[in-house]
Amino acid sequence: MIIKEKELFRGTLNYSMVHPREVFKEAYILGAVSIICIHNHPSGKVEPSKDDINLTKRLISVGDLMGIKVIDHLIIGSNSYYSFLKNGDI
Repeated sequence: MIIKEKELFRGTLNYSMVHPREVFKEAYILGAVSIICIHNHPSGKVEPSKDDINLTKRLISVGDLMGIKVIDHLIIGSNSYYSFLKNGDI
C-alpha cells in the first residue's frame, strides 16, 4: 500500500544532488517499512549511469541500517523505464 508520494529533489538538465538522508527522512517519519525511488532521465535513455548505480547501492545500504527496504529504483525515459529490481540490480 502506498502511504505517500513525494518529490524530494529537482535537478538541472543533467544533474541532481540526492542525499540518502533526505530520501529516508520522510519514510522514517511516516513509519514506512519500504520505499520505491523513481527519477527521470530527460535524455529519454533509461540505462542507469554510474552515479545512478552508486546511489542505488548507497540507498540500499542506508535502508538496511534503518530497517527500510528499497524495493526498487526506477528510471523513467521516453516511452520506457529501467527497473533495478527487474534487471537483478537489487
